[in-house]
Amino acid sequence: MKLTGGSVRQTRSLRSALVAEPQVEVRRSKRRRQTVSAYRDGDKVVVLLPARMSRAEEKRWVADMLSRLQRSETRRRSPARDSDEALAERCRALAAKYLDGRAEPATVRWVPPMRTRWASCTPSDASIRVSRRLRDVPGWVLDYVLVHELAHLLVPGHGPAFWKLVRQYPKTERAVGYLEGLSAAAHLDLGLDDDTEPESDAV
Repeated sequence: MKLTGGSVRQTRSLRSALVAEPQVEVRRSKRRRQTVSAYRDGDKVVVLLPARMSRAEEKRWVADMLSRLQRSETRRRSPARDSDEALAERCRALAAKYLDGRAEPATVRWVPPMRTRWASCTPSDASIRVSRRLRDVPGWVLDYVLVHELAHLLVPGHGPAFWKLVRQYPKTERAVGYLEGLSAAAHLDLGLDDDTEPESDAV
């Protein structure tokens, strides 16, 4: 997954990006009496409020729900964030579940934040590298990145056959939206191509 554009000064840590002000859509309902809820929809957060709520109450509740959503997502961080071994173990589990166990990386490792990518794969030596920027994302987002890179061990490009494999992971579209929103919040220009490398140590 390629990350293009942006200077070093523009690049924030993942944690900073997560707490950046997201796009918020407020939906009011006459049927909703007291309850307030929120969920992430791609690169925005949707907050559901009772129609009778004042603007001041809306502002307070939106801030509260954004905070709750962030805490909830933080609790769902993947145990794969702890070490290269844990990351490799997670890859094995995902390959077995979504890719019929056919994708077998030789090495999987966390690497310092890459200037242009979230992660990269070198099919020729079956190596996968994952940016440490992804250590704090929800587990389902990291799982998507890992499935994406594992699929490259079977199909190097980004054609229909590749995406057919990746979309066996059920949260693909949601994760793509999350990463796009994260990139936008950090003022980065994120693409989803050119994450395969012809040489093993190219990052």
